[in-house]
Amino acid sequence: MALRKAAAYSKTKDRPYTRRSRKKSKSYIKTIPQHKIVKFRMGNLKAFRDGKYKFVLKLKSKEFVQVRDNALEACRQAVHRYLDKEIPGVYYFEVKKFPHQIIRENRVFSGGSKGERVNTGMKQSFGTAIGRSAFINPGDDVFIIAIGEEKFIPLVRSVIDKVRPKLPCKTKVITIKN
Repeated sequence: MALRKAAAYSKTKDRPYTRRSRKKSKSYIKTIPQHKIVKFRMGNLKAFRDGKYKFVLKLKSKEFVQVRDNALEACRQAVHRYLDKEIPGVYYFEVKKFPHQIIRENRVFSGGSKGERVNTGMKQSFGTAIGRSAFINPGDDVFIIAIGEEKFIPLVRSVIDKVRPKLPCKTKVITIKN
């Protein structure tokens, strides 16, 4: 089954209660979907820890939004692929948000007698887990990219501009010189 569009989840203000317990009988959500983000830190981690990168570009959110893990993973893959091709080994890239929130869906069937049986008595139903998402507040960092030389700043900004449409929020890029 295909994913619902992002507008169904992205602009919600409330955090739904998703109880997860180590004991299966006490938890409301029996199965937790795996998150799709493979790696959170890429590039030259040792050089970043040693402080060799002078410039840090941060992609910050301007609004409160809920971002699905597959959107974060699509952005991560695009940024990592492009930076690894253009400036291999001279950058550090990190995804700052972890998708903790579990998204639920209450399926509604249409037509036939099966739909009538399923839809009766479904007020405030809990739903089934279909994915994960991360809540992002205004001013939170979504991604961090660190580079060593000033000549790479326009390249990194162009990469971020290519990735921005994949996120369901308004963002801004801040450059910090260490």
